[in-house]
Amino acid sequence: MPLPDLPRIGVRLHGGLAPRRCIELAQIVEANGFASLWFAENPFHRGVLPAVSACVAATRRIHIGIGVVNPYSRHPSLIAMEFAALDELAQGRALLGIGPGIGAQIERMGFKYRPLATMQDAVHIVRAMLRGDTVTYRGPVFSVEAVALGFRPLRPDLPIYMAAMGDRSLELCGRIADGLIVSNMCPPAYTERAVGIVRRGAAGTPRDIAQPNIVQYVPAVIRPDRVEARRAVKAAMGDMLAAFWPTNAAWPPVRDTIVRCSGIPKAEVMSALVRLRGGESADAVLDDRYIDAFAIAGNAEDCLAQAMRYRHAGVAELALTFAGDQPAIDMAYFGAALRACLRTRPLNSPPHRSVDERERYGEVGG
Repeated sequence: MPLPDLPRIGVRLHGGLAPRRCIELAQIVEANGFASLWFAENPFHRGVLPAVSACVAATRRIHIGIGVVNPYSRHPSLIAMEFAALDELAQGRALLGIGPGIGAQIERMGFKYRPLATMQDAVHIVRAMLRGDTVTYRGPVFSVEAVALGFRPLRPDLPIYMAAMGDRSLELCGRIADGLIVSNMCPPAYTERAVGIVRRGAAGTPRDIAQPNIVQYVPAVIRPDRVEARRAVKAAMGDMLAAFWPTNAAWPPVRDTIVRCSGIPKAEVMSALVRLRGGESADAVLDDRYIDAFAIAGNAEDCLAQAMRYRHAGVAELALTFAGDQPAIDMAYFGAALRACLRTRPLNSPPHRSVDERERYGEVGG
């Protein structure tokens, strides 16, 4: 099938995986033609820097990053130190995403949760230090006095991605960041809306561009048997909904936006959450509307077409969270289809890679 407008396709891993397993999967990701490997890190789970560093050393082509690091867990000056060093190790392949984390987890660490001020301070300090500046800054959350890196960063302009969901944080992302990371379980219509807000936030700034660089995480199961794949992705989605979506007064306004963009009535979503937490199977609770709104599932041709929906919503890079019990097999199957597709047309040019690098990695030309 012709695929004129496919986003870059990467893979997302997480702290639930042992570091040695991450190395194995990173090598599979690279061998099968994916563009990038992203790691999600959450408080109280495995820190992912050991796995990220090992995966950088075990690969040579793919970009590898953390989406996102949390400035409450790592002071912004430490983020600059670690990512400048990681980018040296990766020879310019490191990706940096920063986000404020989940409020309840941050408060358990003894911090007052102030996401907007936190991100404003963190991005300012990290960006200036990566440029090689000596930084003195007074912020409401983080301050530094005459701090500077003791070495020259490989890329003083290393892009900083920001995780954001609510309207105010999306606007801030447009003002201060180089790209947006959209979390799992966000439908394409939500992403299209978010892109518009990010673009408005960037208006009049040095980063005022027509098309922001958007990375989106999406749960995926991609197998030759589309019925099996769609059933398997329901189980993964059910786990995510039950674990992360509240049903009580903690329900944030951004969830209303996400649900509205999904096209599924809120009452039905709330009922599904209650049933999932009551022990009913995801296969019984979630119908095809949930897959179409929140996941990519089916055979390779199905999923390439579904990926185009995200590109049309403004996504530059789709990072697939391969769910189920055979991620390596599923990656290899989809990778073969992706490589066949890319042989017929060049992949959209990654903004974090030079033309020379893209030619070296076979991403331009026939």
